[in-house]
Amino acid sequence: MDTTILLLVIAGIIAIIGLWAISTYNGLARLYVLTEEAWSSIDIQLKRRYDLIPNLVAVVKQYSIHEQSVLENITKFRAQSMNATGPEGKVAAEGQLAGALKTLFAVTENYPQLHANTNFLALQKDLGAIEHEIQLSRRYYNGTIRNYNGAIIVFPASLIAGMTGMHKKPYFELDNSEERQNVKIQF
Repeated sequence: MDTTILLLVIAGIIAIIGLWAISTYNGLARLYVLTEEAWSSIDIQLKRRYDLIPNLVAVVKQYSIHEQSVLENITKFRAQSMNATGPEGKVAAEGQLAGALKTLFAVTENYPQLHANTNFLALQKDLGAIEHEIQLSRRYYNGTIRNYNGAIIVFPASLIAGMTGMHKKPYFELDNSEERQNVKIQF
């Protein structure tokens, strides 16, 4: 009888550990799926911006013959960003593209007739709205990454995360040093 009770206790402990492991894994998997959904949201907004940039460049080209290098940089950085994969690649490419767009808008200040162009104003308004959506998506993504990374590093959930190959994911942060500098325009 003592062995039966001992076996039942051991089986109960194993069942509890098994249920805990399954529950922990499912919780981590849900957080992982949320990070993927959040990244998808960023990707959608970036695609909207990529689609808008050629129209913006075309309108600016009509007015600014002298800023060819700025327009070429935007086109180049847009292509690099579109081809980048994963958060790490996108962050690097997006930092360059954001800097080039800032330079473009600084340069357009020299063309008052461009600022009166309704197409330019509409594109600028659309780009501003998209940038706002990107910022909101980025904030949501970073929040889900915070929750996911926090969940996989705490003990004992870190044991399950390690056994199933779950690793920390990077935040989507642009290079602050480049973002905080003033735009330099050279003619």
